[in-house]
Amino acid sequence: MAELRHRGGKDTDSPLQQQPSEDKGSDSELKVEKDASSDSEAKVDSGVPEVPVPADDTPEVLNKALSGLSSRWRNWWVRGILTLAMISFFFLIIYLGPMVLMMIVLIVQIKCFQEIITIGYSVYHSYHLPWFRTLSWYFLLCVNYFFYGETVTDSFFTLVQREEPLRILSKYHRFISFALYLMGFCMFVLSLVKKHYRLQFYMFGWTHVTLLIVVTQSHLIIHNLFEGMIWFIVPISCVICNDIMAYMFGFFFGRTPLIKLSPKKTWEGFIGGLFSTIVFGIMFSYLLAGYRYFVCPVEFNNDSNSFQVYCEPSELFQLQVYTLPAILESFTGWSTVRLYPFQIHSIALSSFASIVGPFGGFFASGFKRAFKIKDFANTIPGHGGIMDRFDCQYLMATFVNVYIASFIRGPNPSKVIQQLLALRVDQQLYIFNSLKAHLTEKGLLAALEDAVA
Repeated sequence: MAELRHRGGKDTDSPLQQQPSEDKGSDSELKVEKDASSDSEAKVDSGVPEVPVPADDTPEVLNKALSGLSSRWRNWWVRGILTLAMISFFFLIIYLGPMVLMMIVLIVQIKCFQEIITIGYSVYHSYHLPWFRTLSWYFLLCVNYFFYGETVTDSFFTLVQREEPLRILSKYHRFISFALYLMGFCMFVLSLVKKHYRLQFYMFGWTHVTLLIVVTQSHLIIHNLFEGMIWFIVPISCVICNDIMAYMFGFFFGRTPLIKLSPKKTWEGFIGGLFSTIVFGIMFSYLLAGYRYFVCPVEFNNDSNSFQVYCEPSELFQLQVYTLPAILESFTGWSTVRLYPFQIHSIALSSFASIVGPFGGFFASGFKRAFKIKDFANTIPGHGGIMDRFDCQYLMATFVNVYIASFIRGPNPSKVIQQLLALRVDQQLYIFNSLKAHLTEKGLLAALEDAVA
């Protein structure tokens, strides 16, 4: 964005540079005026934004304990200790269940949004233009209302149909969401200030791209969670594993730079993280696939008004016998192995987390370099802000959601029945007669009646 403003300033000056030299005398006054105008616009629309650099907030206890180490090893220990603390917290919220997980996803989403918007506000606030921060949070509220409303309607269908206020809100949910967005849109138009239009539209785009990156992806994370906690835990764990192992391999063996955007990233770390993550994904998936708590879809129980994760595991989570290729058989000495089919899918998940996932981090690095900042915030000592830890997770969430929709998810009979029960009696009878005629035509209904007789 800073580049665009800088180019805008240059574009204003370029026509003056192209004027013929013989017109100097007649156009001198006009040129002075244009130069003055150009300079004033440059002050508004050019230059690198002044983004405040977060102070180091490493706990004093760690600073004293590690004071004798070099900065390289001190950072290594700080990152390691805080990483273990975050992993412990991650397992704690998994233990607390899906409802707590959804709340944590919402909290992380809000924090990531705040960190990105704060960078924009550091530029925008300096011009004393109205409503940017207010409108940004208003649009966040509108988008969350839309996405969470869709989730509630889909996952709590019987509860929504049972309560009249919820049923009305569900019926007109999209219209209400659109009306709320239009209010924000109109407020933005009313807030436009002369001579600052371009900057205001930059910020309008800034807010919407942030919503696309942060809110949409977090909504997909919750969708993945409803497919079964294993679809939430394994992808996130693969990204965490790749981040740790790539750092470890790069720290001890890194010699060859990987990409200019992140000078500390190395090919040794990238390749080491890839193989480590694939092995981790296969082993961790085997561990989780044996427990119904992790593999069953998260569903709402209308009798107890609570979430339940109990079911008969699908074939995806039942051990199968696979014949090994001759090459692997020569190395292992095994002709067959017993695996969960999900473990094969975990190879795709861990490969994406290791090969494509880091590009989310490279994207974030480019963004930070554009604004001359090291981290999005200083929330986690040694790691930066929450967005610094979740830049790869959002890209992973989209992939998992697309992967489930393309290769895993099939028709859900329970949701079809819920929708049928919400229809009028005449509509239900019509569907019943149509289904009966179809089964009779296929010969299935007659065979079933004979079997019962």
